[in-house]
Amino acid sequence: MTADRSPLPRTALAELLTEAAQNVSGILTAEYPTAADRSYLHPVLGPLSAGPQVVGELNEQFEEFIAAEPRPTTPAGLFALASYASALGWLTESFTELTASVDQICTRVGIPLEPRDPIAEPDDAAEGATSGFAFSAQELAAIRTAAKAAGLPPDDYVEVLSLSLLAASRITDACMEVSNGLLEDAAYVLDEATDHVRLGDGPDSLPSLVRSLLARMETAK
Repeated sequence: MTADRSPLPRTALAELLTEAAQNVSGILTAEYPTAADRSYLHPVLGPLSAGPQVVGELNEQFEEFIAAEPRPTTPAGLFALASYASALGWLTESFTELTASVDQICTRVGIPLEPRDPIAEPDDAAEGATSGFAFSAQELAAIRTAAKAAGLPPDDYVEVLSLSLLAASRITDACMEVSNGLLEDAAYVLDEATDHVRLGDGPDSLPSLVRSLLARMETAK
């Protein structure tokens, strides 16, 4: 016979959400050594290396949360459960998209490249341009150096670097939204005067992350 477990107190629930938020935000400061011939992947390698581990740790914590309180019945427990589940799902989806983006970049780089005319040296009257972007002479020199090390024409290097920066921007936005949402929900749980967080039919009674996900779904329609 399984002994009854007491529901987690508000402080423990808030701590659970806060710790998860800190782990997610730590993804954004992760560093990963990048070889010169893969420098165009530098913006995404840190998050790509740290993300799966964080997702795995959050999943383990989520399972422990469920095990500690098999059937959350208090409003505070249900609120925290919904917030945590939303964060885990959002983060998992975001890293699936990041992995797909990196795969596309690697595929693009692996395509046989047709010979291209070398980029003309910029003169004193004009700055150089690569792939539609305007660069200074100093920036063009740095691009040529990085592209040469990567074995890519400068135009292709700028293209894949741009894709990498875009993917990095998206995962950064996702991690910040998830982390901030968890912190907001933790503060809401902790600031309640009693263990009974208000749950109702209105949208304001939902966790911040759930509201954000619903808003995204509505925008995507």
